[in-house]
Amino acid sequence: MTGTDSPVLRVAGRPVGRYVIRPELPARHSPRPYLHPVTTLTGTPVTEFSPADHPHHLGVGVAVPDVEGHNFWGGRTYVRDQGPTELDNHGSQRHTGFPLRDPDGFVEELRWVADGTELLRERRTVAATALTDRAWALDFTFSLTNITSRPLTLGSPATNGRPGAAYGGFFWRARKEAAAPDVLTAAAEGEAAVHGHRADWLALVGSTWSLVFAGATGRTREDPWFVRTEEYPGVGSSLAHGSRLEVAAGDTAVRRVVTVVADGRLDADAAAALVRKAVNQ
Repeated sequence: MTGTDSPVLRVAGRPVGRYVIRPELPARHSPRPYLHPVTTLTGTPVTEFSPADHPHHLGVGVAVPDVEGHNFWGGRTYVRDQGPTELDNHGSQRHTGFPLRDPDGFVEELRWVADGTELLRERRTVAATALTDRAWALDFTFSLTNITSRPLTLGSPATNGRPGAAYGGFFWRARKEAAAPDVLTAAAEGEAAVHGHRADWLALVGSTWSLVFAGATGRTREDPWFVRTEEYPGVGSSLAHGSRLEVAAGDTAVRRVVTVVADGRLDADAAAALVRKAVNQ
């Protein structure tokens, strides 16, 4: 990685991602570090940053819409019996340092702060690994530690009364094209069939590229997938799907998602094979 505020992630010397650690963003976007652009090995972009439909979608990162009522996702907050509402409740993720930095990855320390109070401390580990001459893997682990003296709960619009909107956690805003991408798992195809369900892996397939997301720990695989293709292309792993996630004082919630970034359109067999290689290597 090179640079100070925008380190570059590389695979076999090729730049495949830029990591912005101190973005200049409006408070209502819940400023936070993010990866963008992320590209395939041939240079095709597979992320979007602050698109018109959702300006608070920032490439690849971690975002949670409700941490004890504080919005670390950006945009409006879903209020039960009221709907999406503009509130002055946005938090921010603040980069504090890199304990480790290499050309192919890093370990980062962050503070999650709202109203001047630090609620969570995060350790984020990101690594890029070559798989084939047409695919590489982004290994993304985040550990959220409750540093307050009381339990903290993490929620989503779904846990606040909006069915089907359990976004929050690892989230990838993908490249938007004229046609919506295909989405599939080993057992199902299409947004309606995969959204809100658990699967070892989930593939988003665009015109000339594929992204294959895999929960790389047993606990991560318990989280259902949040999927959008028609409204916009995005995939996340839901921290709070059916109920709020409680993190006791001093405890840590850990999730690890490995994403295969490939040139070309992968079918289910090819996606599964690349996931096995990415997770087990």
